[in-house]
Amino acid sequence: MRLILSKSANAVSFYVIKSLTVNGKRTSKIVEKLGTLVELKEKLKGRDPYEWAKKYVEKLNLEEKASKVEVVAKFSSFKQINKNNQNLFNGGYLFLQHIYNSLGLPKVCEKISKQSKIKFDLDSILSRLIYARVIYPSSKLTTFNLAKNFIEQPKFELHQIYRALEVLSEKSNLIQSSVYKNSLKLSKRNDKVLFYDCTNYFFEIEQADGLKQYGVSKEHKPNPIVQMGLFMDGDGIPLAFSINKGNSNEQTTLQPLEKKILRDFQLSRFVVCTDSGLSSLSNRRFNTIGNRAFITTQSIKKLKSFLRKWALDTSGWSLPGNSRIYDISKIDDDKYQNKVFYKERWINENNFEQKIIVTYSIKYRNYQREIRKAQVDRAVNAISRNSSNISRSSANDYKRFIKKTSCTNTGEIAEKSVLTLNTEAIEKEAIYDGFYAVCTNLEDGPSSIIEINRKRWEIEECFRIMKNEFKARPVYLSRDDRIEAHFLTCYLALLLYRLLEKELDGKHTCNTIIHGLRNMNFYKIEGEGFIPTYRRDDFTDDLHDVFGFRTDYQIITQRQLKKIIKLTKK
Repeated sequence: MRLILSKSANAVSFYVIKSLTVNGKRTSKIVEKLGTLVELKEKLKGRDPYEWAKKYVEKLNLEEKASKVEVVAKFSSFKQINKNNQNLFNGGYLFLQHIYNSLGLPKVCEKISKQSKIKFDLDSILSRLIYARVIYPSSKLTTFNLAKNFIEQPKFELHQIYRALEVLSEKSNLIQSSVYKNSLKLSKRNDKVLFYDCTNYFFEIEQADGLKQYGVSKEHKPNPIVQMGLFMDGDGIPLAFSINKGNSNEQTTLQPLEKKILRDFQLSRFVVCTDSGLSSLSNRRFNTIGNRAFITTQSIKKLKSFLRKWALDTSGWSLPGNSRIYDISKIDDDKYQNKVFYKERWINENNFEQKIIVTYSIKYRNYQREIRKAQVDRAVNAISRNSSNISRSSANDYKRFIKKTSCTNTGEIAEKSVLTLNTEAIEKEAIYDGFYAVCTNLEDGPSSIIEINRKRWEIEECFRIMKNEFKARPVYLSRDDRIEAHFLTCYLALLLYRLLEKELDGKHTCNTIIHGLRNMNFYKIEGEGFIPTYRRDDFTDDLHDVFGFRTDYQIITQRQLKKIIKLTKK
């Protein structure tokens, strides 16, 4: 690098430039503009700008020279590699480790270790269970082996993992509340709106026991299941969870977990948003106490007849920010394709007052029609094949559109069943196309309430990530405490992932993030350092920019790596 001066009629500018070869041709590029002569005189307050600039360039050259590492690695095509010697390591976990430490989990583990008087390294075990759940999701035994793929080696034995699960289960509430409080130091949490939902996870066993009970499986599996209740904040970041028996009524799981949040998280003012299956009258009443409120989806089909008639009436509809009243049977579909109409009223049932908001969307109507058309096509195909497997159907199964007749017109028993398309069921269902309803005790405008409810999809995505990407099921553990600890590690893995996703400002998909971390491998050159073997792309650039350290140099010296690891543990 060298100093050049650029003179013009009005000023003299100082530049640092560097010579380089591009496509076989010598050229130069500006490394840094130091400023004009006038600016430097003002900045240096009496010092000579020329002498200062020369010394500054000399310093840059010395730093560049010191940063260059010349590595001479000798390899032989006849010499065997050392047996059981590992050379490839994953460094993607370092970014998760940065968040893990920012949440104060090492100190939480230290506190738990003192309380439980354990001698093994709980922090090493918990952190590796979390990192591996994101990068190498697998069983505890496989996790123990795969943890050796991380640059920093595990500090525990296999049997200590199972002992740690028992301790983690016992301290689950402490860990959840501590992580929440520490997360407030990282960024503001949108904890004025909380979303709640339930899902279940199946076991590869046949015998029900403890938490593992037979219930209605989301995956339609015949195995025993456990149930997870999850609270998420308004930004899609997990807040708290609970594990319940697989045969529990989902509606009864909300209040105990919410009371834990009120007690341990010191939250008291928030809106709870749920789907209709979780919102019993008792839960709605519970969330009218103090400064709490609720928003819940409402099935229009299950409304009383006079309310259902009002909800489906084509007249009396409004648009946000518009005083005009619309008849949705007379609107131009193309003109109002992206609009959402609404109507609202207060209702009082069982001495409980709440507001119902019904919306109508042409886009949503068309979407429902497309889905049903595909299902009707499948039903017609099944009828043409005279399929015999149509005796049972779920609420959203195409088989609900097939009518099976097993008797003649005279009432006699027929030798064969006759399959026909149930047009009555199709027409009856089509009445509700485009309509959607929620109930609330808030007095806010319909637009804000609808906008809050629209974000419920994120909690369903949380469950999808845990089940698919993190492979949280099937569960192979048998003891209840170990099962609870397994889901604690899955929950914490989801929390770290969501915070990482938020740091990246939603620029990258779940698949890109997880596979990107998994592929961030390094080849170790003994005594020298680590060479990145992953492909540098937009994701890795964004990752390094956000976390303030880089692992994408041609070689990471051992000294540099120590600094990076130290930075991730601040």
